[in-house]
Amino acid sequence: MYELVVERHFSAAHFLPNYPGPCSRLHGHNFIVRAYVRGERLDASGMLVDFGILKKALLGILEQLDHYSLNELPAFATQSPTTENIARLIAEELRRCDLAGAHVHKIEVWETPGQAAAYYPID
Repeated sequence: MYELVVERHFSAAHFLPNYPGPCSRLHGHNFIVRAYVRGERLDASGMLVDFGILKKALLGILEQLDHYSLNELPAFATQSPTTENIARLIAEELRRCDLAGAHVHKIEVWETPGQAAAYYPID
């Protein structure tokens, strides 16, 4: 089994409804996103998937979140934009991309240097 990881960043604001603390107020983060993909077979070039393809796919998803108030996006109309839900959303969107046979294993979203959430898609 091979595994690749790429890292990208985005900045956004959000607030957590129903949270009994300061995060219930509007605030922002410089999120770090790490996307892990896995697969068993390499292509004729000896690659699982070209890093450029993976980075472009992830960047396309993050551009839809970057510099927005996440609570105002349709994706979070019925759920709180917690780091956990952001990770799941990114994983679901990345799974729709053509990754040359690689599959999304894990998405990590870091909202600060000391705390992150990870989502593992289930097939």
